[in-house]
Amino acid sequence: MSNFTELLKEKLTAENYNRLIALDNPKMHQFIADAIELTNPASVFVCTDSEADVAYIRELAIKTGEEKLLNIKGHTVHFDGYYDQARDKAKTKYLLADGSELGEWLNSIEKKAGVEEVRSFLKDSMLGREMLVCFFCLGPTNSDFSIPCVQITDSPYVAHSETILYRPGYEQFKKISSSPDFFRFIHSEGELENSVSKNIDKRRVYIDLEEELVYSVNTQYGGNTIGLKKLALRLAINKASKEGWLAEHMFVMGVHGPAGRITYFTGAFPSACGKTSTSMLPGQTIIGDDIAYMRKKDGKIRCVNVEKGIFGIIRDVNPENDPVIYKSLTSPMEVIFSNVLIDKNNKPCWLGMGSKLPDEGTNHSGQWHSGKTDSDGNEITASHKNARYCLSIYDLDNCDRLIDDPNGVPVGAIIYGGRDSNTWVPVEQAFNWAEGIIIKGASIESETTAATLGKEGVRTFNLMSNLDFLSVPLGRYIQNNLDFVKDIDNPPLIFSVNYFLRGKDGKYLNGIADKNVWILWAELCVNGDVDTIETPTGLIPTYKDLTKLFKEHLNAQYSRSNYVEQFTIRIPENLAKLDRVDNIYREKVPDTPDIVFDTFAKVRKRLKTAGDKYGDYISPFDLTAG
Repeated sequence: MSNFTELLKEKLTAENYNRLIALDNPKMHQFIADAIELTNPASVFVCTDSEADVAYIRELAIKTGEEKLLNIKGHTVHFDGYYDQARDKAKTKYLLADGSELGEWLNSIEKKAGVEEVRSFLKDSMLGREMLVCFFCLGPTNSDFSIPCVQITDSPYVAHSETILYRPGYEQFKKISSSPDFFRFIHSEGELENSVSKNIDKRRVYIDLEEELVYSVNTQYGGNTIGLKKLALRLAINKASKEGWLAEHMFVMGVHGPAGRITYFTGAFPSACGKTSTSMLPGQTIIGDDIAYMRKKDGKIRCVNVEKGIFGIIRDVNPENDPVIYKSLTSPMEVIFSNVLIDKNNKPCWLGMGSKLPDEGTNHSGQWHSGKTDSDGNEITASHKNARYCLSIYDLDNCDRLIDDPNGVPVGAIIYGGRDSNTWVPVEQAFNWAEGIIIKGASIESETTAATLGKEGVRTFNLMSNLDFLSVPLGRYIQNNLDFVKDIDNPPLIFSVNYFLRGKDGKYLNGIADKNVWILWAELCVNGDVDTIETPTGLIPTYKDLTKLFKEHLNAQYSRSNYVEQFTIRIPENLAKLDRVDNIYREKVPDTPDIVFDTFAKVRKRLKTAGDKYGDYISPFDLTAG
């Protein structure tokens, strides 16, 4: 588009045009001009970093009906369409040029055809509505970690959410001047019916890795529309692979050890496996709950939280399990609830909130009452199982003081977790970085729950809890992680955790609060303060150290029988897991590095040797006796 400057002058008011040209970036200007010409909005608002501009977006969300005020100051609710309640994996695709290949795990479409299709859906999609042009920064501003982003949307709910979740980026764009190095996102809700996207059959989320550009249309749900979240993670993983850093689906937290010591942990868990609750453990501090960038600086691995807010699943958030989050959700501060139940007192209610739910109210299905079903006869729950909250980490009592440090925080440990009923012990340290990446991270399986798929215990492979968001071939991603510490003298320790181990009676062996002890033990490990017991798969705690931690931090007695049951090494189950994961890599990941199979073979040999000596189920006390 050669005349994009003239188009911007024609379509923007003088104030908005001046805001835009104050950013001397022709690539960004052309992107916005093309979006205007394509979507044909009635007006364009260019958002700066000012509080007045953020307030305008907030008020626009109320004015358009995309959000409604609730009974506590700062709280609003947004409802997505009944069939627009989650990430659309089938319609989220990479745009690949002829000859490009990401492997069978990653969903793609031929680039030319995909661009033509999604642009046809975007054509005139903002007719009669205001286009919002917003600038944000992934990671702290003025940092080696910073990635500037421009988000175009016609949804004030999307823009409002991003003002909570991400650091402002208008001033950051001034600093990068004409640099082409930034991410671009264009989203339109499309045609609306009762204030929600109507044409769900034309919902598309297409990702152009080469152009670092994401298209999203005919959807409102945050996972499909909030460009800087998992859509940007896909762009960042690809960028990191080219540039030698890591973009990971991980929390970042400060674990507080003895004498005021803080050791920073990152951790990756599949959905519903305790990721957010771990990052929010009582007595610890949070930097982020979802996405981390890691870089090597001065011989150490340092990381930042990409975001400054939380877009969390609200189900089962209650005062007992998540006291800090629950306090925020019931206090005057800026919070967007989505797809919860609103009762007659204009109060949000959700599944597992710790109190009885009302029998009627308003939710994503409209007027709701207990027992209501949809057109297919399915029960409509009071609050959707994937209902969310959006809030700023700055508003949490446990916000870590280094959340915005441009240098990031030093990573002391990485944790990988999953929902596992019978194999992994509650906490275990990997012998070294390579085994940590391969045996703990690249071997994650997580069991489904009856609530989500109707059948409990189906094991789902999820490489480093990042499988849904990878944008490079799986083998290359594993190799990138392995190579990341080649010039690091003391890399972070890697641990596995498992909060879902069950006994012979089917009951959980871990209490909800026990994760405090597993994480605090890992912190002591990182700093060399505890002894460990060597097993075929890693290093586990001694009974003596766990007894002390349970008493000091949970005021609980930790019995010898509990220790044995929880930390017994289960040889048959571990071997079966290795075989399952080994087969996945052999059959579906043709570029798997040889070291993966070599490591599986080493661990398999250690397991069989231990089994021959001690039997199929090995008490940790047997290992201490030699």
